[in-house]
Amino acid sequence: MPDLSTALYEYVKEHIGEVHEKRLESLKKLKLEGVLKRKNPYLFRAKNLVLAQDLVKALLDAHLSSQEETIFGDFLEGLAIHVCHLVYRGTKFTTEGIDLEFVKEGTRYIVAIKSGPNWGNSQQIKRMKDNFKQAKRIYRTANSNANIEAINGCCYGKDKKPEKGDYQKLCGQRFWTFISGDETLYTRIVEPLGHEAKERNESFYEEYAKVVNQFTQAFMRDFCVAGNIDWQKLVAFNSGKL
Repeated sequence: MPDLSTALYEYVKEHIGEVHEKRLESLKKLKLEGVLKRKNPYLFRAKNLVLAQDLVKALLDAHLSSQEETIFGDFLEGLAIHVCHLVYRGTKFTTEGIDLEFVKEGTRYIVAIKSGPNWGNSQQIKRMKDNFKQAKRIYRTANSNANIEAINGCCYGKDKKPEKGDYQKLCGQRFWTFISGDETLYTRIVEPLGHEAKERNESFYEEYAKVVNQFTQAFMRDFCVAGNIDWQKLVAFNSGKL
């Protein structure tokens, strides 16, 4: 088995900068109008936010949280494929919705990788199952006796019932062990993620403070009256007829 600790450090060192750069790029591209239109104004009213800066920060943080989940999910997916390639010669799959394929102990595995266990609604899960069926049909066209197993791999979290009938759902330690053969790998991923984290985050929060100040100034100009948030105007901007 390859030295996975070294491989982790090398991969993270090479790619973690891309994660931070995408976070910063996403922040710099934001427009106040876009954030206000995408978030639920009723929720923020119910939380009794009365300071313009607090409202702006809450809106901004909610937006950034979903953006960062996507960015970091893509990073973890890439790491998982890299690890599986080193151990089992796993490769990125070309069929829609399937991220990874590899052979282990005579079984060909097709894997859809997600960040965490609570990733989709019933329609999205149905689509994943349809993608699994399509991938199996492709393989069995060439080899009708092929032993093929479908896996929904989740990079973090837990699922007490991994057997889902048509596929298995492997989360957290189960997933990383499955693609690497190493039961401790899931904890060792944490260490190299701190590489340059302090310096990168300082740059991010400098830009974040600038955006908060700029957005607050614009919000007070457009959505405040006599220093108070004009909630009716805000709701009309977010939800009024076009």
